Amino acid sequence: MNNEYDVIVVGAGHAGCEAAAAAANLGSKTLMITMNMGVIGQMSCNPAMGGIAKGQIVREIDALGGLSGIVSDKSTIQFRMLNLSKGPAVWSPRTQNDRWQFSQEWRTQLESIPNLDFWQDMVAELLVKDNIICGVVTAMGITFNAKAVVLTNGTFLNGLIHVGDKNYSGGRVGEKAATGITEQLVSLGFETGRMKTGTPPRLDGRSINYKVLEPQYGDETPNKFSYTDTSPAQNQLPCYITYTNTDVHETLKTGFDKSPMYSGTIKGLGPRYCPSIEDKINRFSERDRHQLFIEPESRNTIEIYLNGFSSSLPEDVQYKALRKIVGLENVKMFRPGYAIEYDYFPPTQLNMSLETKLVRGLYFAGQINGTTGYEEAACQGLMAGINAHLKINHKESLILSRAEAYIGVLIDDLVNKGTDEPYRMFTSRAEYRILLRQDNADLRLTEKGYQIGLADKKRYDRVLEKKKEIEINLKKLKEIKYSAEDINAFLEKHNTASIREKTTLHQLCKRPDISIHDFVKEGLLNEKITEDNEIIEQLDILVKYETYIEKEEKSAERIHLQEAYLIDKETDYTLIHGLSTEAKEKLKKLKPDTLGQASRISGVSPSDVSILMIYLRR
Repeated sequence: MNNEYDVIVVGAGHAGCEAAAAAANLGSKTLMITMNMGVIGQMSCNPAMGGIAKGQIVREIDALGGLSGIVSDKSTIQFRMLNLSKGPAVWSPRTQNDRWQFSQEWRTQLESIPNLDFWQDMVAELLVKDNIICGVVTAMGITFNAKAVVLTNGTFLNGLIHVGDKNYSGGRVGEKAATGITEQLVSLGFETGRMKTGTPPRLDGRSINYKVLEPQYGDETPNKFSYTDTSPAQNQLPCYITYTNTDVHETLKTGFDKSPMYSGTIKGLGPRYCPSIEDKINRFSERDRHQLFIEPESRNTIEIYLNGFSSSLPEDVQYKALRKIVGLENVKMFRPGYAIEYDYFPPTQLNMSLETKLVRGLYFAGQINGTTGYEEAACQGLMAGINAHLKINHKESLILSRAEAYIGVLIDDLVNKGTDEPYRMFTSRAEYRILLRQDNADLRLTEKGYQIGLADKKRYDRVLEKKKEIEINLKKLKEIKYSAEDINAFLEKHNTASIREKTTLHQLCKRPDISIHDFVKEGLLNEKITEDNEIIEQLDILVKYETYIEKEEKSAERIHLQEAYLIDKETDYTLIHGLSTEAKEKLKKLKPDTLGQASRISGVSPSDVSILMIYLRR
């Protein structure tokens, strides 16, 4: 056995998989330790990737050289681009995935990495000497030494599963909880808390009456997540929509007296934006129905995921309520929904690299930091794996700003603002969402992935070619001109104002009613510009939103200037005259690296920032 490693990753969920893959692909000798090799990369809850803002994160992971996009594409059973009726800043890709194929594909990808080893065991203890991580000790008593350790424990740290008034130890249904780590970290000075999440019952698809349900199909021309040569989904499977009703709600209420949420058994806060069904009918009592999605778990199983019906009510109450839903009158249940309570560590205890402030070389990623969602976990794992490798090789950490990526927004929010409830990403959290679109993640981030050695040259060359094509064709849009005689019939057909003088294609495409695709369809371009749909989409967005993009770029540049003011970790804020008492307390606790980071800490006012800037200039 090899007991000496550069990086050890504890856990094999979405964060663990990305962390292990990143560190190993960058050249670190890496060990992944998991309690169950059979569930690597498992989709513990819904069998889907992406969605609002989350889809942007998956594209960013892929652009940097991570694997979530590739794994998702290879296991897709339905693809939809959400929010197409709105502006491109909020278009978000989402896939329905084959749960079993997704997990298998992750394992295949990981096992193909030469620098990555695996060990099935529970980590019982961290080896720490002089506040520096040295390795781990497993439940079997085996010591593995390492220069860096990434903890991606998910819901397993002292996990407690609740169904009605029953509860039992577990990190996931059928899997035991992890113990010992929390207690040791607390003894080292870490703060900890409890959070809660939940999952819905799984159903027998043979017992569902699909004829009375509303089908939801994938896009006619499906896209994909990865910028590599993965294939779009073929033979897509539909999902189905149904609704709860007042009978369902009344049935669910009969179990409220045994609900762990209302009895006080569960202490941790649950996700605000993905509430349980009992929470929905309690918080939104004025509504007489809630939408539910019937989602296939796989191409090769009858198991169904009932999205929107997470519950920890007694199993008999869940079952009775399910049978009062249209289409589920004769439904059979494979297993009830349940809630799980687990330990997390407030992320203000981290540096922007996701390294802990108290123990050098120790990184946290995923639900241990208070986030919820596969995508949020995966991007943290990627960044932790990258930065663990960079640190042990004495290189500067990779820190993404809020203007560069949703990943940057997420980590900045966690480290500077913290969270006391499960954190979920939304487009509204990003100030620069017109810059951070799902369509341009490769243009924003692949160069960074290439520079650190994670994105390969083929990816980078493809991005350079794409940039070149965009520049060439933008220039052509400004050169192509139409007279009134040439174009007015076309403009009238598309219900937009006619022209009197010669006008460029660039100017015409600023209009919301027409796009470059319309000119292509009407044969008005005479093959003067690219026929690549991806490039055409980029051109359309860049032209229509040119003013807004320029405005956000200028705003981002101003913020970037603040990031240039570095702050010494040993700064004594009590000696800086003029700072508010709250600012001094927050700055002393969080120890920001830059003025920009300090400006985003809750309790640090604009006047505090100005005083701090003057101090730093001196």
